[in-house]
Amino acid sequence: MILTSSATADTMLVTSLAHRPSTTVVVPSSFETIPFFSLKWLQYLRVGYRWITMFLALGCYAFLLIPGFIQVGYHYFSSSQVLRDIVYGDQPRNRLDLYLPKNNNGPKPVVAFVTGGAWIIGNKAWGSLLGQQLSERDIIVACIDYRNFPQGTISDMVKDVSQGISFVCNNIAEYGGDPSRIYLMGQSAGAHIAACALLEQATKEASEKERDSWSVSQIKAYFGLSGGYNLFDLVDHFHSRGLYRSIFLSIMEGDQGLEQYSPEVMVQDPNIRSAVSLLPPTILFHGTSDYSIPCYSSKSYADNLRALGTKAECILLQGKTHTDIFLQDPMRGGINDMLEDLVSIIHGEDSETIKGNAPPRKRLVPEFMLKLACTVSPF
Repeated sequence: MILTSSATADTMLVTSLAHRPSTTVVVPSSFETIPFFSLKWLQYLRVGYRWITMFLALGCYAFLLIPGFIQVGYHYFSSSQVLRDIVYGDQPRNRLDLYLPKNNNGPKPVVAFVTGGAWIIGNKAWGSLLGQQLSERDIIVACIDYRNFPQGTISDMVKDVSQGISFVCNNIAEYGGDPSRIYLMGQSAGAHIAACALLEQATKEASEKERDSWSVSQIKAYFGLSGGYNLFDLVDHFHSRGLYRSIFLSIMEGDQGLEQYSPEVMVQDPNIRSAVSLLPPTILFHGTSDYSIPCYSSKSYADNLRALGTKAECILLQGKTHTDIFLQDPMRGGINDMLEDLVSIIHGEDSETIKGNAPPRKRLVPEFMLKLACTVSPF
């Protein structure tokens, strides 16, 4: 499930507690005072009617998609084609999952995927639906986990993801992957982290500093799904959506982090122009009805990259929300335009054959439940 900068349960709890001063809470002595105490406790957490509504909406949204979650979860835990918890570093969250195609006729292209989660609740398992559907189309998917806030801040997340990419670049051949056909992909907060890791690595290479054991040249293309690339433009928007400024700045390591970890801002720095020239082709997907991260974020980043001479394209998906691209549409079965585009880019001339041999995408959730979920979604 996608968890974004919208007011999710865990995010709201962290932000609410962070905004309250130290207070002594007196526990009521009689059962009759419990309703009054409950109201006071909600006020203490700054949980008003708006947040209660958000909680209820999130619960309804998840409940309506349960048929899909059960099927995806069953595949994740039972399939022999899913290799879980492969260690790529020395931190507890330095793990990744591999989704392998059933056939092993030759080296496969690889997608290194970084999931979203508002930098707070990301998990590699969130990419299981994408991993399953791409692996059915002869593509290996590596879902990279990373430290979340407050376990780590943005520099830790970028470091983890860079280590995960390094593992994929240097070890994927052992699992049937083609080291010369590796694609980097991120969704929501994961798109931002992956873009930062890519730009940081390019900067190291351009300045001839010591680098990790991978090279930007090993990445054939970067795919960004519903990502945010200019934090200056998004900090107030996130604040209004429940990811409060104080928490967001803590994640980004202060005001200076807004510049240091804004790929769109960084690429415009003339001091790293040579690093920008090393970046692989960039393809950004974004829904025009995305309220969690507005689509102008992807469009603006692509425009800036093109202006600097880097191949970049922004594909706007009309009427799609933040979760449509990653959850509702894949659960609908049938033809998925974004998935078709990804397969065509990755497989090139062989894409039609690959698509023809792939099993038909089955529906995981009835349409009326998907539409209802979209209606009640807090994202």
